[in-house]
Amino acid sequence: MRIYNSLTRRKEEFVPLEEGKVKMYACGITVSGEAHVGHGYQALIYDIMRKFLEKCGYKVTYARNYTDVDDKIIARSKETGIPADVYAEQMIEKIDAVMREMDIDDPTLWLKATENISNIIDFIQQLIKKGHAYPAGNGDVYFAVDSFKKYGCLSNRSVEDMLDGVRVENDEQKRSPADFALWKAAKEGEICWDSPWGKGRPGWHIECSAMNRAAFGDSIDIHGGGRDLIFPHHENEIAQTESLTGKQFAKYWTHNGLIKVNGQKMSKSLGNSLLLKDLLLKYTNEAIKFALLQNNYRNDINITDDLFPESEKRLTAFYKTVKAVEEKFGKGTAGNKAIDEKFNEDMSEDFNTALALSELYGLFKIIDKKLAANDPSCAEDVRQIRQTYSLLGLFKKDADAYLAEVSAKNPAEGEVPAEVAELAKARWQAKTDKNWAEADSLRSQIEALGFTVKDGKDGYTVTKKQ
Repeated sequence: MRIYNSLTRRKEEFVPLEEGKVKMYACGITVSGEAHVGHGYQALIYDIMRKFLEKCGYKVTYARNYTDVDDKIIARSKETGIPADVYAEQMIEKIDAVMREMDIDDPTLWLKATENISNIIDFIQQLIKKGHAYPAGNGDVYFAVDSFKKYGCLSNRSVEDMLDGVRVENDEQKRSPADFALWKAAKEGEICWDSPWGKGRPGWHIECSAMNRAAFGDSIDIHGGGRDLIFPHHENEIAQTESLTGKQFAKYWTHNGLIKVNGQKMSKSLGNSLLLKDLLLKYTNEAIKFALLQNNYRNDINITDDLFPESEKRLTAFYKTVKAVEEKFGKGTAGNKAIDEKFNEDMSEDFNTALALSELYGLFKIIDKKLAANDPSCAEDVRQIRQTYSLLGLFKKDADAYLAEVSAKNPAEGEVPAEVAELAKARWQAKTDKNWAEADSLRSQIEALGFTVKDGKDGYTVTKKQ
């Protein structure tokens, strides 16, 4: 298989550092707020990469981090009056919950900055000893960029280019404006830890280098994240880690594209952030995935007003065919291996989900023709699609349950009002949490509004009382 390497700016044959094993790390979320669609997309992409590598026979150790202390979190702590560590933990709980609702698996290892303070301090001390970092008089510690001659190798820019036209923090403690903080002295009332340089907290960049080394050693196979992290975050990770170890930090650097909303960059300042929890009230997790995966992961995604509705419509049509085939011919026994082989071929070309999804349109046309011709082999096609495309998080649900979920989330498709759909969703969550009294109360509210809810192995259905 081939992977596009951001470091070399070309596709390369994937050869891991150790035969049969893959060490993979993706930068996770800074938990200053709830998860938006960009967070979900990045987590989805690297979950799929991990699963496909495993399908190819590799033993994958996949780590993600939570940045649970930084300037934004401290600012939110001050705004809310909630201690920074408590606020971060609350956000992590919410993010974990919505990622599970998206059916995105946990990584092999969850890493948190606050659980690696000793590793971070040790890393910084070693950089100082090697002459790559220096303590400032105010308790800060900085990385000396000019001590790492390869600086700029990932972003392909010189230090002068990086600084040109960019506002640089005016700090007299720095030897050079390009130097960046490894440790920040604590301000009054801020969360902090003891260190050889006084009370303080880690800089953003150092945490990933220190956690990676603690989890994996000096080198990893794949390092990933959003394209916006190439500079300065990933550039600084390379500088820190390779200055310390003298070895290549990551063999392959992968970066997913960014999210735009109707052509504009998604951001809080523009007021166009799309929270995952809000999307999941309107659309199934499979429809959201289907929409996001129709682009090559390296390209930006432009979320237009009709992107998710059209994806839900298309996936609903596919599921209706699945339902018709399974009701008429059953669920198949052997599958159609040619479908799986073509999927593997597409995904082996830099995890090309867009190409893999495009195959579905032709496959379902064939299945519809076979169904009309009373050809039972269409059951084997459907069985294989279910097995193969489950790696992308698709076709994992019972057809009736999926179609009922669409109707419940979209009153225009059925007769379930949004109020009832939200009550049903809350009841399912209460059952998941084993809060039986709350679940019974919500059922009563649903029935009082003229609807019934029925549970199945893959979820629930809501129907209007006859």
